[in-house]
Amino acid sequence: MSTKRFQELQIYQLSEPLADDIWKIIDGWHFFAKDTIGKQIVRSADSIGANVAEGFGRGNYQENKRFVKIARGSLNETQHWLRRAYTRNLLTTEQIIQY
Repeated sequence: MSTKRFQELQIYQLSEPLADDIWKIIDGWHFFAKDTIGKQIVRSADSIGANVAEGFGRGNYQENKRFVKIARGSLNETQHWLRRAYTRNLLTTEQIIQY
């Protein structure tokens, strides 16, 4: 792998504000929404960057590839939960368009 740090990867740089924005939005929800769908979205969104970082740190192509696939799955899961939150009127149209 290169000498580049995982923090320099564009995908990682995109994952951090996504996860932080989701956290801020969900922090304002009522308890039931936060405890059910909110926790799921936060976990899947945080998992995107975490898996990119972990795969990068493994130091070999095959391991990195495996973790990038897991990160992609976490992104898809995040999109799923955002769609559920929107359908349940927990997100505005403006919020959902961002992601």
